Amino acid sequence: MITLTAPDAFAPVVSAAVSCAASSTPPPTPPTSSASEPNRVRHLLFGTLTTVQATIRHLHKLGYADPNDWSQPISTGRANEVMAILTKRVR
Repeated sequence: MITLTAPDAFAPVVSAAVSCAASSTPPPTPPTSSASEPNRVRHLLFGTLTTVQATIRHLHKLGYADPNDWSQPISTGRANEVMAILTKRVR
């Protein structure tokens, strides 16, 4: 899982977490992309509302994505944590 968090609006930090649990069952395979959605990537932001909004603004300043292209913040059920989703076509 890769998460993008920003301690402040100017310094986004990307962190990756990999879970390797010993199990008798194989890990689930990621879904294959359908023919109706070729060349698309989905971004998920997790963090406090302020951090998620600041990261969206920062990505907009970089010219990557318009703030209106992101979903509304969705509560994750964890204290002070929301999620926002962007599906973007890539070349």
